[in-house]
Amino acid sequence: MSGIVNDPTFKVLSYALDGLSMRQKAIANNVANVDTPGYKAERVTFESQLQAAVRNGTDNGGLSLKTTNTRHMGFSAAFSPAPIRVIRQNNTMRNDGNSVDIDVEMTSLAETTLRYQALSQLAGMKITLIKNIIRESR
Repeated sequence: MSGIVNDPTFKVLSYALDGLSMRQKAIANNVANVDTPGYKAERVTFESQLQAAVRNGTDNGGLSLKTTNTRHMGFSAAFSPAPIRVIRQNNTMRNDGNSVDIDVEMTSLAETTLRYQALSQLAGMKITLIKNIIRESR
């Protein structure tokens, strides 16, 4: 069972879902503070860290997968960075110092929601596949 829990696919999906969840919270916080003078919009990034782990493989604590071709990407189970929360400093749009652009936030929320749903479906399909394998092996 520990092989399923430590599966690199689940680790990547879990990390991505955590990052997207954190991004949704930051967007909600931005929208809630759209009328707060001096508020600086936040954003959350994690994709570059995930891509770096894919590229670096086990050399830098990436997520290790067995590969059958030198062009395949590798991963290592030790990978566990945290998403990064960044304050947007240079995009003040209003006289009161608030940097929230509601159109940007709503677009980002829609994109984040679609990505979250897609990754959730992938995780569900992987779990269904594992269930079917277990059922068939009995």
